[in-house]
This record gives sequence, C-alpha cells and structure tokens, in this order.
Amino acid sequence: MTHTIQPNTPAPGATDVPSPVAPAVSIPPALKRRVPKYSDLAPLMQFKKPEFSRAAKLKRASTIWELRDIAKRRTPQAPFDYTDGAAEEEITLRRARQAFLDIEFRPGILRNVSSIDLGTDILGKPSRLPVGIAPTGFTRMMQSEGEYAGSQAAEAAGIPYTLSTMGTASIEDVAAAAPNGRNWFQLYLWTDRERSLELIERAATAGNDTLMVTVDTAVAGARLRDVRNGMTIPPALTIKTVLDASYRPAWWFNFLTHEPLTFASLSRYTGTVADLINSMFDPTLTFEDLDWLRETWKGKLVVKGIQTVEDARKVVDHGADGIVLSNHGGRQLDRAPIPFHLLPEVSAALEADKSDAAIILDTGIMSGADIVAALALGADFTLIGRAYLYGLMAGGRAGVDRAIQILEKDMARTMALLGVSRISELTPDHVRLLNK
Repeated sequence: MTHTIQPNTPAPGATDVPSPVAPAVSIPPALKRRVPKYSDLAPLMQFKKPEFSRAAKLKRASTIWELRDIAKRRTPQAPFDYTDGAAEEEITLRRARQAFLDIEFRPGILRNVSSIDLGTDILGKPSRLPVGIAPTGFTRMMQSEGEYAGSQAAEAAGIPYTLSTMGTASIEDVAAAAPNGRNWFQLYLWTDRERSLELIERAATAGNDTLMVTVDTAVAGARLRDVRNGMTIPPALTIKTVLDASYRPAWWFNFLTHEPLTFASLSRYTGTVADLINSMFDPTLTFEDLDWLRETWKGKLVVKGIQTVEDARKVVDHGADGIVLSNHGGRQLDRAPIPFHLLPEVSAALEADKSDAAIILDTGIMSGADIVAALALGADFTLIGRAYLYGLMAGGRAGVDRAIQILEKDMARTMALLGVSRISELTPDHVRLLNK
C-alpha cells in the first residue's frame, strides 16, 4: 500500500511538533558596512619617507642577531668569519649559545618594578651595567674604528673595556681615546718575562686598574674558517679579496685610507705574525708563573680561561681577585666545557670556600636575557666579544653603542618581567636549566 505525504502533513507516527523559528538577528551599528570617509582614512595614512642611512638601519636593529646580519653585508668574508667563527667544527660555540636557550625563567608577580637598577660593583668599582667588553684581537681589521670605538662606547655606557695584547691600538692610545673610561688590559704571559713586564708597566702607567691574564692558549686552536679563507693579518689583496671588496667598498675604503694594521702594543718588536703568536702562546706556563704575576701586578688580577671547578679554586688560592669562566669563545678547544653550565658549580665551590673572588662569564652571550640568566646563576659580571664586534662591523662606534643599548633594554625588560628591580635580587630560583 502506497502512502502519499502531503505538504505540511506529518508522516505516519510523527509527533505534531512545531518547527523552531530562528530569532531575528540585530546587527550592531559598528558592524554595518559603509563607504569609508576620507576623515576616517587620513589618520591611518602616515606614510614615512624610506630611510636607508647607516644610522637608520642601526636604529631598526632590535637584536644582536640583526646587527650580525648588517655586519655580514658590510664586511668582507675573511674578517667577518674571523669574528664569527670558532675552532674545528664549532661545536663549542653552538653549545654555548644553545645553553642560554635551554633555560626556563621563573618570574615573580606583584612586585614593584617601576624602576630597574642595572648597576653593580665589579672588582672594587661600580659599573652602570653588569657587562663589559671582552678583549678581542685585530679589532681594527673588523672595522677601521676598532678599539677606539669599543673603548669610547664603553666609556659612554659606564662599563669596563678590555684591550687585548693582540689589539690594533696601543695601550696609551686607548687610554687617550677614553680618558674617563675604566680600562682593563689583557695579557698573554710570555716565556720572555721582560716583554711581559714592559706591557704590565705600560698598562699600569696608562691607568688600567685590572690585568686579565689569559691561560687557555697553550697553542692556537684550529680555526678552520680562517684556513679556508686564506686569512692573513693584514688581509691580502688576492683575486678573491678584490672580488669580495667590490660588494663592500666602504670597508675597503676605510681599510686602505687609515693607518695600516699593526699589533700596536707590540710595535717595538719585529717578526712575522706567526713568530709573535708562537712567542706569546707559551705551552710551559704553570701556577708558579701566576704567582710571579701576582707579585708583579699591584692592581686587580683576573684569570681568563677557567673551565673546571678545580682550576677556579686553584687560581683564587694563587691570588686571583677574579676569574673568567670562558672557553675563548669556542675558538680554542672544540667540545670544551660550557661556561654557563659550569657556573652554578663554580659559584657553589667558591661560596663554600668563603672566597670573595669575582666570577665573570663570557662565551655565547647574544642578548640581555642571557646576561640576566648568568647573573641569576651566580655570575658577578659578564663580558661580550662577538656581540659588540657585530655592532662594530655594522656601524663603527654607533654600532657598538647600539649593541650596548640593545643589551641594556633586554636586561631591563627581562628583570621587570621576572619581578626584580636590582641585580642583587636575582637568585638561582629565577632560572631552571632544562635538559639537565
């Protein structure tokens, strides 16, 4: 039997239920479409004239990595790689940077952070920021203003500047360029004590209050980028470098029109670069040499290149006022200990020894957050090498200023978000190491 269902007629067995009626939708006035008025568009049409100057590019850089990008475009490959590279497979450098990423900050809330004080004391004197400039060799090769830009930027920022024995500006010239700055001098102890003694006396006479002796260079590391680039000091005008120069004329113009590169602190000595390095990197150094240096230098003495808890304790026992946990920026022994990982153990060991020696950390720092993390885990101070050199290569003195500004802004923001207003309030509870 066939059933025919008429419209609006319920099927057999169906309940007679009325269909639901959708309520009328009222569109808010703000969501009704309309033709835009010029008066509405005018405030949005704020087109700025494009700025391509070096100053504008530096101002737009918000991170050290962005300064690095600018630096790479402006600098020939060999000098850039000399700064950017590390030893062998560059494992140490990658691990050092990754160490700062593999943390978790643990912020406190409902704290008054309306005013952030980044000042601290280091080795008996104040520093406006908890970071200084590390010693770097051949600095005028990276950019012609070199050590002068670094020392003057540090002076303006109220932080220490460390001149390298392998610097391309002399102890006296740096002191004259930044007469009101806090200048430190980095030393490689030589077998020829007379050469070392002369540099020590010159540093003292020029007003350097801290001597930083580097102890992780028994021999030079295998920096393979430099080998592949055929790196020489000064850079040689080969076919490759001439072609490279065509893309970076400003660097070459500055290089060729300024005073030739020399090891300024060693200008009285003759010989090749290899001869100087071989005489400088003494594989026979022992703790007795450190004792001699402690007796000779009357200012603050810092030992750079500490990579074990045992050595940290030993150099303090031999008279060091401070240590730098450092693996030379990954430029010496590849797969070396990571200073940031070593920091909590060294801090605990020196605290147990009731030592007041300063703990300074370098290697891998690329942001202000990295610095804050190091301070929280026990560092008294930090040093930057590549981070400031990227700024130098990006824009000379203005680029170094910008690098310091970026780090300062990072530090202030990170501390405020952690709920602390001064360095002394940072504790290990603010940082948790992941994957440890």
